[in-house]
Amino acid sequence: MKSRIFQIALLSAATIGFTACGGDSGAFKKVKGVEYKIVKDEKGKNAAIGDVVEFNLVAKVDTLVLNDTWKQGRPGVMRLDSARTGDWQAVLPFLSVGDSAVVVVSCDTILKSIPADQLSRVPEWLKSGNKITINLSLVSVKSEEQYNKDMEAKQAEEMKKMEEQKAAQMPLDDKALQDYFAQKGIKAEKTASGLYYTIQKPGNGAQITKGQTASMMYTGKTLDGMPFDSNVDTSIGHHGTDPLVFQVGAGQMIPGVDEGVALLRKGAKATLYLPSPIAYGPQSPSPKIPANAIMIFEVEITDVKSESSK
Repeated sequence: MKSRIFQIALLSAATIGFTACGGDSGAFKKVKGVEYKIVKDEKGKNAAIGDVVEFNLVAKVDTLVLNDTWKQGRPGVMRLDSARTGDWQAVLPFLSVGDSAVVVVSCDTILKSIPADQLSRVPEWLKSGNKITINLSLVSVKSEEQYNKDMEAKQAEEMKKMEEQKAAQMPLDDKALQDYFAQKGIKAEKTASGLYYTIQKPGNGAQITKGQTASMMYTGKTLDGMPFDSNVDTSIGHHGTDPLVFQVGAGQMIPGVDEGVALLRKGAKATLYLPSPIAYGPQSPSPKIPANAIMIFEVEITDVKSESSK
């Protein structure tokens, strides 16, 4: 009940005291132990408890920059809840979209909230007498429901673009692989996804199925023969020679490897040729792997276990 009363009181203060404020350049005001000054006040509805807000800020202690969302290239996002004493978020209910403010938080206030047994582990800048200065700008204010809808729409649009990129890249990679096979005299099988594979040793037992745990030795390289990872050769970007253990079909591996392993049996040795859309695509995980790189994995399945046999 106290929390609810506080929320109503805080929102009332925001509505009554600051809705008509027009670019306050005067003295700092205080809320819940935080000093603030609104330096730009656009017309609009102030943020309310429960809203999701996007904001940009630069937080400093003297010349030390603690956070800078502008440099990071994307705004911060949070759901607006009741702020604790000394929390800069207490200022947010006084702002609407386009508003900016300067917020000052005393390190002494923060230190009082930290348990005594943890004080020895606080960063050097968090010491008595210091103050954190935050230059804050509010980018958007949305209800949680609207924010979730917008995020779903954004994710759907991003997925659509990714699928379009994959569709455009796949024929290029397939042509490159066919040229490679012709040059090397390789006869490879192809799956519906675009994966090519050759099996040097068939292994024994049943074919691996989704949900089983496979133990695998491997060496990965790009189409030009440049190795980038291995648990067979310790000189190639990997520490140790233990088998890589993973659950097949659980998304723990890139799609082409997941699919390729499910074509094999225990003891099998094979080579998997992955077009970039079923490898890492345009997102390179390593300087050794170019964007949209075709990948080759030489693999050996050393063990296969079902859930019941673990």
